[in-house]
Amino acid sequence: MERRWLIQKHDHERAKRFASEINVSPLIAALLIARGFDSADKAHRFLNPSYDDLHEPSLLKGMREASERILRAIDNGEKILIWGDYDVDGTTGTTLLRRVVRTLGGTSTFHIPNRFTEGYGVNTPALEKAKGDGVSLVITVDCGIRSFGPLEWAKENGVDVIVTDHHLSDEVRGNPPAFAVVNPNQLGCEYPDKNLAGVGVAFKLAQQMLRERDASHAINDLLKITAIGTVADIMKLTGENRAIVALGLRDLPATKNVGLKALMEVADCVAEMTSYDIGFRIAPRINAAGRMDVARHVVELFECEDFNEARKLASLLDARNRERQKIQQQITELAFQEIESFQGARFLVVHGEGWHRGVIGLAASRIAERVHRPSIVLSVENGVAHGSARSVGSFHLLAALETCADLFEQFGGHAAAAGMKLQSENIEQLRSRLDAFAMENILEEDMKPALSIDAHVSSETLDLKLSEELKCLEPFGAGNLKPVFVTKGLYLAEEPFVMKEKHLRLKLQNDQRKRFEAVWWDGVECSKGRTFHAGYRIEVAYTPEANTWQGNTRLQLVVQDLREHN
Repeated sequence: MERRWLIQKHDHERAKRFASEINVSPLIAALLIARGFDSADKAHRFLNPSYDDLHEPSLLKGMREASERILRAIDNGEKILIWGDYDVDGTTGTTLLRRVVRTLGGTSTFHIPNRFTEGYGVNTPALEKAKGDGVSLVITVDCGIRSFGPLEWAKENGVDVIVTDHHLSDEVRGNPPAFAVVNPNQLGCEYPDKNLAGVGVAFKLAQQMLRERDASHAINDLLKITAIGTVADIMKLTGENRAIVALGLRDLPATKNVGLKALMEVADCVAEMTSYDIGFRIAPRINAAGRMDVARHVVELFECEDFNEARKLASLLDARNRERQKIQQQITELAFQEIESFQGARFLVVHGEGWHRGVIGLAASRIAERVHRPSIVLSVENGVAHGSARSVGSFHLLAALETCADLFEQFGGHAAAAGMKLQSENIEQLRSRLDAFAMENILEEDMKPALSIDAHVSSETLDLKLSEELKCLEPFGAGNLKPVFVTKGLYLAEEPFVMKEKHLRLKLQNDQRKRFEAVWWDGVECSKGRTFHAGYRIEVAYTPEANTWQGNTRLQLVVQDLREHN
């Protein structure tokens, strides 16, 4: 699908003045202004994330009650259960809270639900078992904000539950009947940063408890695992999250956690770590445990003290990730075949019998990206459909699902992503109602993919130095995307080389025969319908990066799109 190019305009004179004021290049100054860091103070804070950017944890509604209850449980020797979600956010947060409880002299067990047999969130049977095992306090991580039934059971049966979550609470019912709820997105919470990940909320709870017990020295070690969960959950890397991730990344390769070391080894992360390494190397291997098998392996890995054992667990996660990739490709292809029947739909709902539930969310993401429509992919087993949804543009996914609440047995999520469970007999009605809602509420521009381009860069000034300059804007991610530039007046020096039947390697040059290397991931699919040949004159939208191979570092343009330039 052809994309619209939205090229940012800049006041070059203002950028030059600002560059002199804060001692950066005019290009970096222009990028900072465009991203809202348009004063010396704002730019300094953005370029130098520090511990001062971490907000006061007690500003979170419910924080004092939660901290006091957990510390009392530790002092009284109560049995504590940490209940985490099965994704990276939940498993890293579970590991973090268990470490803090142990640091403060307490003991805990943990429960990560099985995606296939238990589903998302808190469930009553597991709570019943926990009570039978002597648990009197349950702390959730990245889940629980809509678990009304199970938490009502817990309250009636003398089990205190503290919910730590970041998902949106029910607008009508509010919070479930927990002992305390710590969630920046709950009604009535005035915490200054609403973008914390689930592990970020767990980190704030840890920060509060450690401070109350004069153990704040332990906070620094928690930032590494908090950074991993924050990046993996695709949270905005602005404000407090930027500080968490930047601080957590600083000496990540030097971690003393043998499990994390082993995971970094199998993921081939050996040098300086960036948010890219977490998002595309570390996180998929952690997520694969919950998608394909048992997510408790992640907690076991991070708590492992023997490196040989850690290597075995890391290798298991690596193998699960390769398996996940293969199955994901199969399901995604089947899903794309299904959507052929719904060409005019504005909201796509596709389903298949026995589709692997661990990868349907990834398939939904691929569909939404390619056809630019909000999408749900459902796996049907024994008359029950489990699904994952992804949105596009500004379309609020959860608001759409709430109009169909009567069709679901369970659902939840946020503006961009959601999950649900329903009887398969309701699928057709769900498809019809969501499509009707989208017809009324989705904007035309939300259905037209756009590429935001940060600036023009001339081919004469384009060199390796540019990728080095951009490092000051790290960490990149949601809310602080890696800049995309456009360069005109280039042409293909030779025909593109196809890699693995789906990627393109390009040799480019300008009129002065200055040459550039470029790679276009998924370029075969992205360039469908266009024919490229040697001498084809183009303008290229790309992100610049330093590519090191056999000790040599060269500039590589990672193509986002290209078009003919006359």
